[in-house]
Amino acid sequence: MELTNHLVQKQTPLYLPFLADCINISCAEKRDKDITMPLFQRTKSDLKTVEQTNFDTERALQQLIERNLETVFNCRFVASEFVTGALHGGRIDTLALSEDNNPVIIEYKKVESSELINQSLFYLAWIQDHRGDFEIAAQKALGPDIEIDWNDIRVICIAPNFRKYDLHAVQVMGANLELWSYRFYKNDSLYLEEIFQKSVGTSSTTSGDSRLTAGQKAAITRKTSTYKFEEHLNGRPETIQQMAVALQEFMLGLDPSMEESPKKLYVAYKISQNIVCMEVQQKRLLLYLKLDPSTLDTLPKFARDVRKIGHFGTGDLELSVNNETDLDVAKKYCELAYQRVGG
Repeated sequence: MELTNHLVQKQTPLYLPFLADCINISCAEKRDKDITMPLFQRTKSDLKTVEQTNFDTERALQQLIERNLETVFNCRFVASEFVTGALHGGRIDTLALSEDNNPVIIEYKKVESSELINQSLFYLAWIQDHRGDFEIAAQKALGPDIEIDWNDIRVICIAPNFRKYDLHAVQVMGANLELWSYRFYKNDSLYLEEIFQKSVGTSSTTSGDSRLTAGQKAAITRKTSTYKFEEHLNGRPETIQQMAVALQEFMLGLDPSMEESPKKLYVAYKISQNIVCMEVQQKRLLLYLKLDPSTLDTLPKFARDVRKIGHFGTGDLELSVNNETDLDVAKKYCELAYQRVGG
């Protein structure tokens, strides 16, 4: 059983089909009422309902995600069932390293359980106090020269459902968690949806509503990020600042689940993984897109294949944006990257 390309729908953040001819109809009120999300198998012009099932064991779900970490979350595997020591007596399901070199904790449950969130908070506190243990594990799995950025830690919780009381508790606490619900179908299709984003949940004014404007999302990012979007604009010419803001608004407007993640040297726009990274320079914007240049029929004159060239941020296609005309063209490629990564 293998994962194929994943597709992000406008009303539901992440859909990972094993089979191409599947249609999912989401229910707008499912978060409050836990309504089943029907999936239909298409055969020519006919539709047939696909029955839901579940994994035989929690371990089966874990192993599937671990084998496909790059496809789903664009993370590198570090360890499975990582023991936190005799004193803490815990066992972290999955440790990984994100594409931005941030530590990642993933915990799984095949049934609805408040224990998942409690465990994840426990392990978040543990890893913050035991950086050396994680660094040793990462070096063992990925090599001695691996770099780790501790400015952010991703904690991902995966379960079929989350109780509304747990969602409210995480929101009120401002906990640094990502909550993902899943559905598994008998035709081997797996549906994943992020129902709580840490960048959204940390603001009490959002009430967990994913239908935020680009401006609201940017305001939340300013409050919660280690680095700020505005820091990348400091000292830049007004024309460059305007283009950076225009790109920001465009990316955040593509999908309710789009997140802005400012780093030290660039700003990333992501859902389950980075889609576009923007580096704001004095005379231009450098954009790095999650696109394979070899799959594109044509490239603009200001594009460059950087698959074998080192650079900040992530992505294989570089766009050097010098003016508004370039930006208009670049937006089309940014949207294509969004569609191919999960749009």
